[in-house]
Amino acid sequence: MANQNITLSLPEEQLREARILAARRGTSVSQLLARMLSDLVEQETGYARARERSLNRLREGADLGTGGHIGWSRDSIHER
Repeated sequence: MANQNITLSLPEEQLREARILAARRGTSVSQLLARMLSDLVEQETGYARARERSLNRLREGADLGTGGHIGWSRDSIHER
């Protein structure tokens, strides 16, 4: 996948702190931001996929051992 450049505008103080943080991590501000954005996208899309899987399981329902057939009535359960 080809990379594409973007322009980012930050206050000078935040940019200075970002440069210091990147230097501590042995990377550039650009690489630091790219990794952070990549992690954020992965986290969000991973959550969306997990949510969709969970909703699909709820739609399908669970096998409760009845084979889809209910062999009792409300009256027979509550018989006194």
